[in-house]
Amino acid sequence: MMNKSKKDERWAEAKKKCRLNEETIRMAKEMGLNPRSLIKNIPNQTQQWKAPVHVWIREMYQKRQE
Repeated sequence: MMNKSKKDERWAEAKKKCRLNEETIRMAKEMGLNPRSLIKNIPNQTQQWKAPVHVWIREMYQKRQE
């Protein structure tokens, strides 16, 4: 059962770093995204064109629902 808690820790880290809420986390999990990919998609100062992770997740989720 150790693996499950490690996974939960990664999601908690992604939630904190990407400033996500439970709903956005649920959407990400539903789409099969992993916490590492979310953290990698945090825009940095030079990436002004990049949307915040929560916006990116919601937009992708919407497109998949259509």
